[in-house]
Amino acid sequence: MTNYFPAGASNGSSPTSSPLSPPLSQRSTALSNRLTSILSASYADSDIRDALETLSVRGIHNTAETRRQLRLDVQKEIVDSNAEIVKDFGNVAEQLKRIGRVISTLNQTCDEMRKHIGLARQDTTPVLEEAVALMDQKKDTETKQRLLDAFSKHFLVAEEDLMSLTAAEGPIDSRFFDILSRVKQVHHDCELLLGGENQRLGLEVMDLSSRHLNTAYQKLYRWIQKEFQSLNLEDPRISGSIRRALRVLAERPSLFHSCLDFFAEARDYVLSDAFHYALTDAISGATGSGAGSDPTVKPIEFSAHDPLRYIGDMLAWVHSTTVSEREALEALFVADGEELARGIQAGLNSEPWSRIDEEEEVAFNGQKALSDLVNRDLTGVSRSLRQRVELVIQGHDDPVTCYKVVNLLSFYRTTFTKLVGPQSNLVDLMQALEKFTLGHFESLMRDQASALSTDHAALAPPDDLSPPEFLLDALECLVSLMKTHEGSVGPDESSDADNENRFTRVLRAAFDPFLTLARSSSDELHDTTAHTIYRTNILLAAHATVQPFSFASATHNTPLSAALSTLRTNLLDIQHQFLLETSGLQVLLEALEPFSKTAKGSKEETEPTDEKSEKPDQQKPQLADLTSLPAFQPEALITSSQQLDDFLPSALMDATDNLKRVQSASLVQSVTEDAVEAFCRDFEFVEGMIIAADEARGMTQVSLGTGSSVISSRSGRSSRKPEAGEEGDEENGEREDGWSLRSLFPRTTGEIRVLLS
Repeated sequence: MTNYFPAGASNGSSPTSSPLSPPLSQRSTALSNRLTSILSASYADSDIRDALETLSVRGIHNTAETRRQLRLDVQKEIVDSNAEIVKDFGNVAEQLKRIGRVISTLNQTCDEMRKHIGLARQDTTPVLEEAVALMDQKKDTETKQRLLDAFSKHFLVAEEDLMSLTAAEGPIDSRFFDILSRVKQVHHDCELLLGGENQRLGLEVMDLSSRHLNTAYQKLYRWIQKEFQSLNLEDPRISGSIRRALRVLAERPSLFHSCLDFFAEARDYVLSDAFHYALTDAISGATGSGAGSDPTVKPIEFSAHDPLRYIGDMLAWVHSTTVSEREALEALFVADGEELARGIQAGLNSEPWSRIDEEEEVAFNGQKALSDLVNRDLTGVSRSLRQRVELVIQGHDDPVTCYKVVNLLSFYRTTFTKLVGPQSNLVDLMQALEKFTLGHFESLMRDQASALSTDHAALAPPDDLSPPEFLLDALECLVSLMKTHEGSVGPDESSDADNENRFTRVLRAAFDPFLTLARSSSDELHDTTAHTIYRTNILLAAHATVQPFSFASATHNTPLSAALSTLRTNLLDIQHQFLLETSGLQVLLEALEPFSKTAKGSKEETEPTDEKSEKPDQQKPQLADLTSLPAFQPEALITSSQQLDDFLPSALMDATDNLKRVQSASLVQSVTEDAVEAFCRDFEFVEGMIIAADEARGMTQVSLGTGSSVISSRSGRSSRKPEAGEEGDEENGEREDGWSLRSLFPRTTGEIRVLLS
């Protein structure tokens, strides 16, 4: 940068040489201040920077002349600039004066205008006020007009529409239902008008709409009744107007139920007439309008001689009619069940007096209403059906047929339960008829049993001790009843317990009385064997009849089996006694009876409490005394042995022939086998007693291989028979008598088992 103030620069004279210069001390102070000021100045200062830029723009060179003229030039420029500014301000002042004059003129003009405006305002103020009032009145009038138009459009119905709604001759079409819906909406919206201060308008409109609605519902009610008179339920396309009319009429529960009552009464008459026509003329379809008979189909009355077919045909007709009636009425009620439910609920809200229980919530059930209506439609048919079935059953005396009718009624009871519900007239009718028929069946069985109880010829046991004829007939009838029951109840329709409970009454009526009579007839047989065999044959026949059917054997199999078990024990005793008496062993057993008690008593260990009790000769017989009995004398024992030998070859055949009249070969075989086993045990006892008696007498037996034996001494040391006069063994203290029981009765238990096996 050019130094515009070089150090030591001067104008050619020393400052101290000037006469006007201040004193040296002042100059030093001023110089130092100047230097200090210069040195303290910042080159970054904007003023200095602008000054330096101005100097740089001017292109001034740092010379002494330039430095001398610089101040003057700057001052001159400032003066020139100020002069130009003053000149410009003079022009501005001139313009301001001109503007001031214009403003004054404008002020005058504005004052004049204010005067004119004030005068105009005084003249127009009344007119404006009147115009504002008129405008406000116009707005109010327009608002009222809009309200009136909206009210008229929503709350008022055209006169021609009201005529279509209430005129008795007017048709029931979609326009009628649309107008009715609008009037109901008007009636409902009147509640909003009742919420205002002035309720007169709402009350008047509500009263008017209520009268129109009542008239419309009465018109609709009469139209539905008229349509029901000519309604053809066979037409699959039932009029949609009727369905819609029913949905709308449901909002008046009293009219709706009255209409249903009229419909049910009309259908009851039609179906009763159709049922009578099907019985007497011909079958013409499920609903039976009575027109167009089928010449190939005979009336139901033609089969009245066959109760099962006759009742079955009537029940089939009723079932077919019920199905057709239900299918036809479903299109009227169930298809629009939700809308009906809403309509009835709305009606109950509008007619609270229609409720039976005010606290109970009434919900419309389409299926239940349909079932109730079908039941009411078939009231006359049910009454006629009951009369005819009861007349047919009362005049019939075949118990099997009666029970088949019971099962048929039970089947239709289940069918009607699924079709129209358990709480229905048809189901109650089937239950009543089933009970009546079953009671008649039981009455027939009681009459048969009562007649047999006085017929002594029929109760007399047959010569072959087979079951009596009346019992076989009763069992044959029972088989037919059980087969009928088994065929009428499917595997999935009821449980085993239900089948048992249902058939228990049948068994008590058709089985128990005849079995009791057969048992009592056996009392005429005084022979024990014949009495037992006869009773066994009776129970065998009864058990064989009942056992194949689980629902019958579940209640009667146990007592029959227990009675047969008792009779088998009796037969076993008879067969055992027959073997003992035929073989001759009975005599020996009777003789050994005291010894059998002794043998049993010897097995019990007792301590003597008295010295006298140690003398067995005074209380118990001894085995050595066996030979003193008459049955064990040589001649008697030989006779018994010979009788046994004669018995053994044909023993089994004789024993089987003894029970040949028992009508069960397996039972005879089983009883004979058990009797043979008991006989072998008895023989083993006799054999043991004989051997023990020989041992007690000092006799031993030596088998010779053929059943014969020789007598040896008790010690067994010598088998030589002592000669006359020769003394026996002195150690024994006894003398051999020369014979033994075993030699006279040589048969062994093993031989008996082999021969009787």
